[in-house]
Amino acid sequence: MTHQELFKNIKKKRSFLCVGLDTDVDKLPDGIDRSSKGVFEFNRQIIDATHEFCVAYKVNTAFYESMGSAGWEAMEHTVKYMQVVCPGVFTIADAKRGDIGNTSGMYASAFFEHLNFDSITIAPYMGEDSIAPFLKYTGKWVILLALTSNKGAEDFQLKELARSFKNEKVKLFQEVIRTAQNWGHLENMMFVVGATRPEMLAEVRAIAPDHFLLVPGVGVQGGSLQEVSRYGMNKTCGLLVNISRSILYAGKDSNFAQKAKEEAKKIQEEMEKIIAGSILFHS
Repeated sequence: MTHQELFKNIKKKRSFLCVGLDTDVDKLPDGIDRSSKGVFEFNRQIIDATHEFCVAYKVNTAFYESMGSAGWEAMEHTVKYMQVVCPGVFTIADAKRGDIGNTSGMYASAFFEHLNFDSITIAPYMGEDSIAPFLKYTGKWVILLALTSNKGAEDFQLKELARSFKNEKVKLFQEVIRTAQNWGHLENMMFVVGATRPEMLAEVRAIAPDHFLLVPGVGVQGGSLQEVSRYGMNKTCGLLVNISRSILYAGKDSNFAQKAKEEAKKIQEEMEKIIAGSILFHS
């Protein structure tokens, strides 16, 4: 999927919603078997209920890998189902991989060739050669961890480096974004920026004005959609806002899919208003 194709889908659906399929087998509603098969059935109903309101799905691989080979199979079935039911949707493997080059090459093959995801989240700590194998795939995307929402982000990401840039102190996350733009480009690289630090999106946009950003943390984690849009939106929207639990578990019984649909629709309607009122979007 190209940058322009993703933007066209955002315009078509008037939405920049990414639904996170962080499906916890222990939270499956009554009537759904608490097994890997139940996970797929839950995902199937969520996808059926929400795909008209979102432009992307993010599959958190840990929730599937924790079930062993059966969980991997449920993840594989989930991705294949998306590609049949909503073929234009952008698929994200939230796997947070990152290793030496030959190992990264195997990860890239697993997620891009075997599972056929459009993108994968990557940790940048090991540098360019750990990212390069993923960037060899045409039409696939690396989504690089830049500024996350967790408390531990302060341990490294917000630390100031010894050097400066234009007489301003450089934080580590800023250096990651600047450097990574020499590895990839607008058609194959995005950045993860947490919604619970919305004002820092302005700092990200100063470095990467045109890249797409994957923004988790809106909803249960406390991030504000309005604030994220205010600081992060660019002329092609440039945002994929991920929401997981508040959609997945909006209902706790047999009406879970309907409740998920209602929640996704509510968020999409809010996004539509934001898009309609954005000067940058229409410039």
